[in-house]
Amino acid sequence: MLGPLLSDHPIVGLVVPLTDAQWARLEPLLPDRAPKRGGRWRDHREVIDAIAWKFQTGSQWVHLPEKYGSWKGAYNRLRNWAIDGTWEERVFTSLLAQADADEDLDWVVAVDSSVVRAHQHAAGARKKGPCPASRDHVLGRSRGGLTTKVHLAADGRCRPLAFVLTPGQAGDAPAFTSVMAALRVPRAFGRPRTRPDTVLADKAYSSRAIRDHLRRRKIRVVIPVPADQRAHRQRRGSHGGRPPAFDREVYKQRNTVERCINRLKQWRGLATRYEKTAAVYLAGLHLAGIFIWSDR
Repeated sequence: MLGPLLSDHPIVGLVVPLTDAQWARLEPLLPDRAPKRGGRWRDHREVIDAIAWKFQTGSQWVHLPEKYGSWKGAYNRLRNWAIDGTWEERVFTSLLAQADADEDLDWVVAVDSSVVRAHQHAAGARKKGPCPASRDHVLGRSRGGLTTKVHLAADGRCRPLAFVLTPGQAGDAPAFTSVMAALRVPRAFGRPRTRPDTVLADKAYSSRAIRDHLRRRKIRVVIPVPADQRAHRQRRGSHGGRPPAFDREVYKQRNTVERCINRLKQWRGLATRYEKTAAVYLAGLHLAGIFIWSDR
């Protein structure tokens, strides 16, 4: 009785399945063969809608409405495609490449992070396995409980470009180079583009190492200087050097990454982490990004 009751629940009305236009973009990017000889894929669109329902509502897998079929099949597809890179490399990255080819990708990039509370059911995953970060599954422990931090870069139109996960207590600045390394957009000719025109970030990213990293790559830096760093430079007098350049007008665009985070957290299964493994939760982030990029 549980399945039919939940399928009629009002929360189902909050779910936004793939549109025909989105499916037209995604279908050519998906695997066309079953993983085992003689096997048959369940319809990709149906499975993607099932996975999206789970993350958009934050419900348990066992409560997946009957119209989507077996929850185990949907979960296995999600997990297997997370492990083999289908979600990130084959679909998400390809959508970025299409947008870049159409000149619809704004290379004024903002970087930030957001802490996500992890439900108690997210703990207890196996320490070994094929999933990335399988040792601790990027769960941090503090007085507030279990948390995961999502580091991301967003383009100038509030769309995600790259994700990196760390335990919740990790700092923002140490993960910056990992976020920049994850930013990779293939092109029809030549090497993938990995270098934005401009990078915007808040005071948490104000460090000499980050500024030097961006300058070496000839990327414009728009990061404000905290009061303590400014006072330290002034105390050193002429030995403190010139203050870093800072464009206040351009910095006003940094809200794009915050608005991107808000779009992602409209999916309840991303605003709170229920998944035990980091790979599956990261796949949920990429799926939300796929919905955003395919709807342009």
